[in-house]
Amino acid sequence: MKPSLLLGVLLLMAPLASSGDPVAPQRDGRFHNQASLPQDGFLKKLRIGLKYLLLRKPPETRPAGAIRVQAMSRQQVLDAPDHSLWRLGHSTVLLKLRGRYFITDPVFAERASPVQWAGPLRFHAPPLGLDDLPPLAAVVLSHDHFDHLDEQAIRRLASRAERFLAPLGVGDLLVEWGVPAAKVTQLDWWQETEVHGVRFVATPAQHFSGRGLLDSNRTLWASWVIVDEQTRLFFSGDTGYFAGFAQIGERYGPFDLTLIETGAYNVAWPNVHMQPEQSLQAHVDLRGRWLLPIHNGTFDLALHAWQEPFERIVALAAQAQVKLSTPQMGERVSIDMPHEGPRWWQPHPSRQGESTVERSVAQR
Repeated sequence: MKPSLLLGVLLLMAPLASSGDPVAPQRDGRFHNQASLPQDGFLKKLRIGLKYLLLRKPPETRPAGAIRVQAMSRQQVLDAPDHSLWRLGHSTVLLKLRGRYFITDPVFAERASPVQWAGPLRFHAPPLGLDDLPPLAAVVLSHDHFDHLDEQAIRRLASRAERFLAPLGVGDLLVEWGVPAAKVTQLDWWQETEVHGVRFVATPAQHFSGRGLLDSNRTLWASWVIVDEQTRLFFSGDTGYFAGFAQIGERYGPFDLTLIETGAYNVAWPNVHMQPEQSLQAHVDLRGRWLLPIHNGTFDLALHAWQEPFERIVALAAQAQVKLSTPQMGERVSIDMPHEGPRWWQPHPSRQGESTVERSVAQR
């Protein structure tokens, strides 16, 4: 294997490392989870990296054809009523609160990867381009993995967003990339800040961090509680299922809407990503009213069929009588009165009345 390719493999697999043996929130310059998780050795990480990132995956991990998303325009977003949200892909969600705009984990890159010549390729174009975003009151970041922290997007937003909210250590990366330090607020778990009257609380998650071979867990990971007067939202970022959901629910619930990771899971990493059954239980623990699954539909990050997270969570929510919203990418959702949304991931959903934008799916 060529040295450059080997380096790419190692960098790609680095985010799959587990979080080590935590006891305290921070020790020896590294952050830890609330619970002690098993360590993964180098050979296991290498096997995971080769199996999931380089070798050919089953064809069902990708859509059979182009994904149609609802096209958006900047003017439509500006004209939308307050308390609106739009999924732009994966865990990127645009929020309108108090007439201001906030975005979570903005990823607009072609690949969720440290390099753009290899790694998970997008299934669809963002329904709203990076340059078409409205003025942003804040960029809200959950952790530093490549499918959540897009360096080029951050560099382009550095002068256009008022604030950047990040877990400890992640803000240092933003400053390195050109974000003025005065715009960056770094929070530990349970710390909070306010932006134009909207409260943001960095809450625990069970995950890990790192963008290379030597920076494992040097930065913190977090979920977020967002409070606008009586309206409460929860954004999970990436996380395994843990007792912290009930704790967050007790302190800040009930939530009107929970945006919870439901996708890119595998039995090989049970502690840092949730199966759909656990995503549903997390929503229940949080005392959520409506559940909107995220972290799905955009990138090929696991071996399950790409539509499987949607099918499983729909069936589970129906059985548990949980209100579920599955909007198409680019479809507006009212935070106060969400709707179920179409089954847009199914082979032949109704297209009547939709404004769509298509992108061919790369077959690799």
